[in-house]
Amino acid sequence: MQDHIVKAEKLAKTFDKNVALNSIDLNIPKGKIFGLLGPNGAGKTTFIRLITQIFSPDSGQLFFDGQPLSKSNIYDIGYMPEERGLYKKMKVGEQLVYLSQLRNLSAKEARNRIKHWFEKFEIEDWWTKKVEELSKGMQQKIQFVATVIHDPKLLILDEPFSGLDPVNTNLITNEINELQKKGTSIVFSTHRMEQVEQICEDIVLINKGNIVLEGSVADIKNQFKANHYLIQFEGQLTPENIPRGFKLLDQQEKTLKFELTDHQNSNELIRALINHQVEIHGVTEILPSLNEIFINEVKKKFIHQNDLKDE
Repeated sequence: MQDHIVKAEKLAKTFDKNVALNSIDLNIPKGKIFGLLGPNGAGKTTFIRLITQIFSPDSGQLFFDGQPLSKSNIYDIGYMPEERGLYKKMKVGEQLVYLSQLRNLSAKEARNRIKHWFEKFEIEDWWTKKVEELSKGMQQKIQFVATVIHDPKLLILDEPFSGLDPVNTNLITNEINELQKKGTSIVFSTHRMEQVEQICEDIVLINKGNIVLEGSVADIKNQFKANHYLIQFEGQLTPENIPRGFKLLDQQEKTLKFELTDHQNSNELIRALINHQVEIHGVTEILPSLNEIFINEVKKKFIHQNDLKDE
């Protein structure tokens, strides 16, 4: 059994002299929420358009569910692009039936499925509304329904929360999680890395067509942790009473931030603080955000490339 829904081998795409993807190897795991991350222009959209066969690669190959990607796979994929594709003058219900038929559903089956989603989202009275009568957030919900209506094996969401208020963001997030639990493989593409930390299990970070980092969110954050700890405490603690041998990074009224060496551990720090009559309320290891990791790794590669040019 294949453990990935999409596999890319030496995938490359260039537009004029701009390298969008630089011969990348990448596996998108099956049945998980996978974060495709990077700044604008990193190559994320190009990669998506190769999977959806809007573009063809210059070289390399894509596999879908263990087989070479083919035209028939378009019915196995749901793609919600950042730039929405709804017909403004068309009524919502008629439009969704039409889009569902393009995905090989009969009109009867389409209406049944649309009714199910409308009841779930509590938007039954939207059937006869024109798209142009809806707010951007409302249109986003319709676009989401159009994307998932045919129960795709792979769901690709490009900036899915754009234009949504917090309530509807939470609504769509819950639906994404439900689809994943039912076995749908999901690609979540965004440059908002704080959103990815909340819902993605595995990620890839792309910059200028190259893979910078890939793996599980937890493993990547642990890989780049700096051994920093935040201590919440009660009591009086003067600078003279800070335990020796431990590097204090910051001190507030009720919190301390320490950096430990590889030979120290948090238990030793706690014992040292207790010896100074400090009551410990909490100890938290501070892990870097994905945004911090990405910025640092991109800077390293930029410096390395400049060093190579100077040699």
